[in-house]
Amino acid sequence: MRWVALTAIAPVAWGANYFVTHEFLPADRPLYGAALRALPAGLVLLAVCRQRPRGAWWWRSGVLGLLNVSVFFVLVYAASQLLATSVASAVMALSPLTMMLMAWAVVSERPRTAHLAGASIGLAGVCLMLLTGGGVGVAGVCASAAAMLVSSFGYVLAKRWDSGAGVLASTTWQLIAGGLLLLPVAAVVEGAPPALDASAVLAFGYVALVATALAFVVWFIGLRRLPAGTVGLIGLLNPATGVLLGVAFGGETLTVRQLCGLVLVLAGVVLGRPARERAHEQSVPAPSGTHGDPVRESSSGDSR
Repeated sequence: MRWVALTAIAPVAWGANYFVTHEFLPADRPLYGAALRALPAGLVLLAVCRQRPRGAWWWRSGVLGLLNVSVFFVLVYAASQLLATSVASAVMALSPLTMMLMAWAVVSERPRTAHLAGASIGLAGVCLMLLTGGGVGVAGVCASAAAMLVSSFGYVLAKRWDSGAGVLASTTWQLIAGGLLLLPVAAVVEGAPPALDASAVLAFGYVALVATALAFVVWFIGLRRLPAGTVGLIGLLNPATGVLLGVAFGGETLTVRQLCGLVLVLAGVVLGRPARERAHEQSVPAPSGTHGDPVRESSSGDSR
């Protein structure tokens, strides 16, 4: 249960990120918005881990940085500005099924019946929320769906590639690589960096430090400690958070149908974890020392 709770920090932070981006960040600067999210987070983590890539991880960091950071962050930024918070986050609820299928193809991790059932229940709940949400636009939905596809493939690919240096280092390299790839493109396409007021600076602080640095580290820890299907189900907390914040602070309306959808989402997360998986997690002793630290422990994706 501890790994589930730790991993859950990420989708909750990302669900809040939709609201923060929609309300406080400049709508016409997705490239700079993505770069200012990635680079500060990567540099903060680099100051902590102080490790550089070695061997194949120079190009692997570039590939994962392009998928998980550059393309993903730009698409999420665009979706956050084009859609209501509840709708933008709800589209990402397709990620559990996508991650399961990609994990099956890339790392030979066959989805379990409980995972598929939980994903289906959660998806039904999100459909209830989405069908009653306002501000549905084709461009925004396409951006959110593309972000879901790109990130699902990138996360499974990260699970397959074992850095040997731990989650913190590999996450750092991806963020820095993705941010550096974005900067020259942003300068050419969007011109000078945007002028930011105090609220935008604070919003970027949350986006970079909480929704990126912290969230990505705990997310990749979850990918190494839990099956991809379970991690995907935990990701359903993303749309649930987005809906609640949209209602609480964004002036969006929570109907009875949406409330029922939230209940189904949470039920999908809980019921989607097979009993033997929960029993195994409870039977594994807490790791001790550097060797058992999940931040440094190697992924088992290559052996599956």
